[in-house]
Amino acid sequence: MSHRPIYLDNHATTPMDERVLTAMLPYFTEYFGNPASISHAYGWEAEAAVKQARNTLADAIHATPEEIVFTSGATEANNLAIKGVAEAYFNKGRHIITVQTEHSAVLDPCRYLQNLGFEITFLPVQPDGLIDLTELEKAIRPDTILVSVMAANNEIGVLQPLAEIGTICHENKVLFHTDAAQAIGKIPLDVQAMNIDLMSLTAHKVYGPKGIGVLYVRRRNPRVKVAPQIQGGGHERGMRSGTLYTPQIVGFAKAVALALEELESESERLLDLRSHLWTTLSQVGRIYFNGHPTQRLSGNLNISVEGVDGAALILGLQSVAAVSSGSACSSATVAPSHVLLALGHSESLAYASIRFGIGRFNTIEEIDKVGKQAIATIQSLRLGNREWGVGSGE
Repeated sequence: MSHRPIYLDNHATTPMDERVLTAMLPYFTEYFGNPASISHAYGWEAEAAVKQARNTLADAIHATPEEIVFTSGATEANNLAIKGVAEAYFNKGRHIITVQTEHSAVLDPCRYLQNLGFEITFLPVQPDGLIDLTELEKAIRPDTILVSVMAANNEIGVLQPLAEIGTICHENKVLFHTDAAQAIGKIPLDVQAMNIDLMSLTAHKVYGPKGIGVLYVRRRNPRVKVAPQIQGGGHERGMRSGTLYTPQIVGFAKAVALALEELESESERLLDLRSHLWTTLSQVGRIYFNGHPTQRLSGNLNISVEGVDGAALILGLQSVAAVSSGSACSSATVAPSHVLLALGHSESLAYASIRFGIGRFNTIEEIDKVGKQAIATIQSLRLGNREWGVGSGE
């Protein structure tokens, strides 16, 4: 069997936990019915499994089961939330507020609506990646219908102050949507306490299957309207038609349940691993920690290294570790990270970035090995950089 590199790209996706796979398997072969087929036992079995999963996912975010709408993932959930609200509240206003550091699954739907005549405010962030709440409040207008702010950034792991944002939106009677794809199972989420009206979730960032997500849509105080983007069958209270994928739904619920059971201990463990890696890497000097130092995901370490091209660093680590320079959805494009540029980084420093996504199955021994290889690679690349000269990597 060929050697595979250590996996440290857990923000792009996570390996499925075997306990999740075990929960899913019977629903592929034994309990394979369509949950919408309510005239026989096969459908009842599937319907019962979906109902139980819906309850589990609702409890995880302090919602009700009726507020859980299943989608194919967070990208679809974001599109349904943003486009669905825009269409449903078209007569009330055509102004939406989001943030420059959002995932493309939020930015692109907003730009699409911009082309249709909506006005979009793209809020800047502070050098630590957090938004300025005063600037958010100033940006709200009488015709603002939606604010969309990511819970945990996929590149730099920064956690935005959801409760404070929710309060501002609630007081101004503006709907609040958050893309919580990276946050579910990693930080506590409470849609009631945080005044969140719509929340996008996905399973594959939390050791569950790919291809399944959720959009939480508030039913009371206020009752949120969302125009469906997929018609045909009236599933999910008419908001998202399509036969429910029972095995994926069961897996999603199991993954979230496991993550919440282990949330506190796992957060501490990941923080220890991240701190160890950062301590190791910082020995080389002229290396920068991107994003807020503490208000971030425990397993996220995003750095920029002067005198080094990020792509070359990733290539130098390729045989030892699987890492990335940022969003998996845009990693094929040769462009500096829009997130790091928004932090105020120069293009050269943004190009010199690398993201380590530490996860459930990583060990201290792996972190040690990757840290040593990264230092050796950085020093080698700096030696070959004329601007740095021989020995300047020390």
